[in-house]
Amino acid sequence: MKISELGQFRLIDLVNEMVNKSRNEESASWQNLIIGIGDDTAAWRCDDTTQLAKVDCQVQNVHFSFDYVTWEELGWKALAVNLSDIAAMGGFPRYALVSLGLPPDTEVDDVIDLYRGMLKLAKSSGTAVIGGNMSGSAVVFVDVTVIGSTGDKNGSMLLRSSVKPGDKVAVTGYVGAAAAGLEMLRKKMRFDAETTNILRIGFARPVPRLAEGRLLIESGVKAAIDISDGLLADLGHICESSRVGADVYIENVPVHPKVRESFGDKALELALSGGEDYELLFTASREIIEKVKQSARCPVTVIGEIVAAPGKITLVDGKGNRFSPGKTGWDHFKV
Repeated sequence: MKISELGQFRLIDLVNEMVNKSRNEESASWQNLIIGIGDDTAAWRCDDTTQLAKVDCQVQNVHFSFDYVTWEELGWKALAVNLSDIAAMGGFPRYALVSLGLPPDTEVDDVIDLYRGMLKLAKSSGTAVIGGNMSGSAVVFVDVTVIGSTGDKNGSMLLRSSVKPGDKVAVTGYVGAAAAGLEMLRKKMRFDAETTNILRIGFARPVPRLAEGRLLIESGVKAAIDISDGLLADLGHICESSRVGADVYIENVPVHPKVRESFGDKALELALSGGEDYELLFTASREIIEKVKQSARCPVTVIGEIVAAPGKITLVDGKGNRFSPGKTGWDHFKV
């Protein structure tokens, strides 16, 4: 059935039924909710922590193509990219609002699949989907707003502007799998089943580092960002905000093993500038980073050091040779 046959309001009813079935009554988000989908606005009781808000979108033929992404993967990722920004602040996600643009010939089952993917991640992350909007559109877009909060009454947050010369630069997990996954899907490259699955998940189903973001706060880290535009580009963002520079030791960059194995010499480029890994890039003293390593559920790797050279990022190889990076990452408005 097409959504043009079902109608907007029956489609909203279907989505509302799915959301209500996915409720996690143990989540503080659901416990504090007063009004969800169905009224002019959502409403919830506020605590006395600092609120966080983030909005991001996925636009067909810009961020994704149905040639290589399923509707369920799209739903997951549309929420994940927003939750990752909450993680980069060290916060807790609470509520999500979803605005959809849909061509009239979209299948109802496709919209259900989209929400199925989104609600899986919403449930596991303690996020309540509480409303939104639907509109006709020439292409599919999914625009998600996430409201979150800090974890304490002091409003402790990870900020881009809190970097200091002498800090070490570290990253959670591995980088490069998302860009490699996109390359694989676009070019229809063939790998063994394990590699194919890892790279596809890396691109289409990133897992936001929410627990790790809170661990950074608890360990005394002050500055972080999530890797969305590319490791070098996002490092550039925090250096610009803090008016510092950075040296990056390229042999320390934790390129995902399957990316290195499958893409050879191109693997480092994918890791440094590919983007969309949604790992956390952060800076702190070596002592604090060691504390994070001891408690983190994922690898944590020191990849560089902050220097007093505003805006300058330098790559350093294993022999100590220094050179400037070429491409650093994604920019929507530059070719």
